[in-house]
This record gives sequence, C-alpha cells and structure tokens, in this order.
Amino acid sequence: MSLKSERRGIHVDQSELLCKKGCGYYGNPAWQGFCSKCWREEYHKARQKQIQEDWELAERLQREEEEAFASSHSTQGAQSLTFSKFEEKKTNEKTRKVTTVKKFFSASSRTGAKKEIQEAKAPSPSIHRQASIETDRVSKEFIEFLKTYHKPGQDIYKQCKMFLEAMHHKRELSIEEQSECAQDFYQNVAEKLQTRWKVSPERVEKAMDQIEKYIMTRLYKYVFCPETTDDEKKDLVVQKRIRALHWVTPQMLCVPVNEEIPEVSDMVVKAITDIIEMDSKRVPRDKLACITKCSKHIFNAIKITKNEPASADDFLPTLIYIVLKGNPPRLQSNIQYITRFCNPSRLMTGEDGYYFTNLCCAVAFIEKLDAQSLNLSQEDFDRYMSGQTSPKKQESENWSPDVCLGVKQMYKNLDLLSQLNERQERIVSEAKKLERDLIDWTDGITKEVQDIVEKYPLEIKPKNQALAAIDSENVENDKLPPPLQPQVYAG
Repeated sequence: MSLKSERRGIHVDQSELLCKKGCGYYGNPAWQGFCSKCWREEYHKARQKQIQEDWELAERLQREEEEAFASSHSTQGAQSLTFSKFEEKKTNEKTRKVTTVKKFFSASSRTGAKKEIQEAKAPSPSIHRQASIETDRVSKEFIEFLKTYHKPGQDIYKQCKMFLEAMHHKRELSIEEQSECAQDFYQNVAEKLQTRWKVSPERVEKAMDQIEKYIMTRLYKYVFCPETTDDEKKDLVVQKRIRALHWVTPQMLCVPVNEEIPEVSDMVVKAITDIIEMDSKRVPRDKLACITKCSKHIFNAIKITKNEPASADDFLPTLIYIVLKGNPPRLQSNIQYITRFCNPSRLMTGEDGYYFTNLCCAVAFIEKLDAQSLNLSQEDFDRYMSGQTSPKKQESENWSPDVCLGVKQMYKNLDLLSQLNERQERIVSEAKKLERDLIDWTDGITKEVQDIVEKYPLEIKPKNQALAAIDSENVENDKLPPPLQPQVYAG
C-alpha cells in the first residue's frame, strides 16, 4: 500500500485499502496487500510448490546415494575410505535439506533446553489462577450459549473440543500453520452451520463470535507472541521508533484536532486509552472492538473541532498521531495475533475491517516516516531524530540522562501552570485597564457637556404674540391696486 504525503496532509486513496487482487474486500499489509481469502489461496499455492520442491530434492539425493552405494561394491581398498566420506557428506546434506519436508508431516518432540526456557518463562501462580478463572467463565458462557442451538450446539461443542485437542498436538508447528488450522476450522464450522443445520446468517455470525471467544481464550498463551516468531523483536523496534518520534506535532501531520477544546481533549484521551487497552484483551474480536472504539472517538474529536463530519483524509493522520502519542504496548504482536486468528469475515468487510486496515497503514507509515512526510527539510528531520534540538519549546533546565521521567513531566506541568498564571494575570490587568478607560471616558464626556452648557447657556424666550395680517403694518396699502377679478368671456 503506497502512502502519500502532501502539504494538505497525509492522504491514502481508499482503493489502496482494498485487496490488490480486486476481489473487493479489505487488504492487509501482513498479507502483502491481499485479503484473507486471497492470501490463503496464494499461501496454499506457495506451500504446495515448496513441498513439491522438497520432495524432488529428497528423491534426487536418495538416487545419488543409492548410485554411490552401488558403485562402492566395485571398488575396494583406498576407494572405500573415499566412499565413506562421500556417503557421510551426502547423508548430512540429506538430513539438513529434508528437515523442511518432515515438518509438514510429523511433529518433533521438544528439546530439554526448550522446556527449560518455557519453565523459566512460566507465569506466576496468581496469573495461572486468573487465567483459569477466566477460562472457566468463558466455558460456562459458551455452554449456555450453545443450549439455544439444541442439536447443532452439541455438534459445535464436540468439534471445538476436538480442535483444541488437535491444536495441543500441533504446538510444534509454525505459527503460520497453526493460523491456517484455525482459519480452516472457522470456515468448516460456518459452512456446516449454513448447509447442514440451515442456521440463519445472523445466528451463524453470533455462533462464530462465541466459538472464537471460546477457543482463543484457551489458546491465547500459546499462540500470542510465540517464541518461534520475531513478533517481540518487531514490538521493540516499533516502540523505539515511536519514542524517537516524540517530537512530532499535530501541525506536522496536519491533524484537524484542537486539544484546547475540553471535549476534544477528552476524546483524544479516550482514544489513547482504547488503543492501549487492546493489549489486555485475549480474544481477537475484543481487540478489534478496542480499535473500533478508538477510531470512533477520533471521528468525534474531528467533528467537534471542524463542526462537520470527518473525512478519511482527516482520520488517518489523526490515528497516526494517536498511535505516536499513546505508543501502545506490543503493537505488532497484537496486529499479528488479530491477523492470524480472528474470524476472517471481520477483517474482510465492515467497520472493524476498515479501522483495522487503517491501523495497519498507520503503523506502516510510522515505520517509513521521513522528512518529506512531515514537510520538513532533511537537516531539521535529522536534528530532531538525533535529539540535538526539538521543534517544541526548549526547556530552561538541562536535564541529566538519569533524571526520572516523572520529575521531568512534573516540571513541565509547573511551567505550564506558570504560563497559565501569567496569562490570567495579564487578562485581569487588561480588564482593570479597560474599566479605568471606561470611567475616564465617562468623566471626559460629562466634563465636555458641562463646558458646552456653560459656554452656550440655554435661554428660554417668552411666548410670542399672535401674528397680525401680513399687510397690517404696511402703511401704504391704500395705494396698492385692487385685486384681480375673474372675467367671464362668452363662447
């Protein structure tokens, strides 16, 4: 999946989240961009090809050994020593190369050293008791649930017990093969419920959720982050990478979230809590539910900030920021566990599959994050990564490397409180100044009005007498010509 970074922020085309084979389901980086169904098909093809190549290699080595053994009877003396060395060499080569074939058909016994390692890493009795209590509770809930299915429920319980026993004998297999067994079991049970027992799709989905919860609660300690994988190593690499990126700000990622708004800040905290809580769950579906809740809190935070619904281009940068800020424990192990043992229908469609695919994209982006992704120059990016400088405000004190992180955080909080106190004092001072300005303005206006009144006093004149005729004072009115009279002319 290609991730692009532009000035307007991180953008991933929604088509890139789908299976690259074009089936319409969501893909997954852990499956090389395929969906669960297409990946299993590709995995089967590659596995069959590998088995065929191993068998051909074994047969060729066997023929060469037989030919060498036959030729040894015709040579005596000094040649016998040469043949013995040749036979030993071929036997060692065969033993080394045919090991790949044997692992598909037989399970080897554990070595004493491996048992000692497992005993050394065994959980404490309190953890065992807690796991046993949870397992018993889930078993009782599963049995009560199956009672509503009557005869199909009995068949389901029997198949689950057989599957758990089979998985117990397959612990020596690789985690990919154990995942394949679990996926086959999910598919077979779902098909049997639909075809043989004619169970409705809604009840099939509920049954598959309970089956997954039952079997994965029992298998969790064996298949989560097993010793045979490099999941733990990947977890440490991702955690180290996220710690090195502690200086990344929301502005660099173009995150449309304003944490100064109390409601938005609460949503961000809840999203971080949900993504961290994912590690405490044992069932893949419950881990997916944590991712979904985290994503919904992110959408709500964006909606409150922008006062409009969030888009996909807003969601992915914010999810990356939440992962960087939360640094979830065992992130890669949880992603791999969900990929391997979750009911594949949940990852291929629906909101759970969409959010999980985005989380995988976010982790892939963090692993490949560079200067161009953050719209920085390479020089600034290198300085920030090396710790020589930070885009954030430099601390006034030079901390020694052995200072506790809690002490640093305490002094940061004190500095923040000091800044808030200065801001509050500045606001109070400005308010008092505004009050004085208003009083001075009122006094000035009052004084100006009084000056005007004193300079131009108001005089009240007596009431004027009634006005006489317009010509009453004209002494020469008798000399005026008489008024014009209208004249009438005959037609």
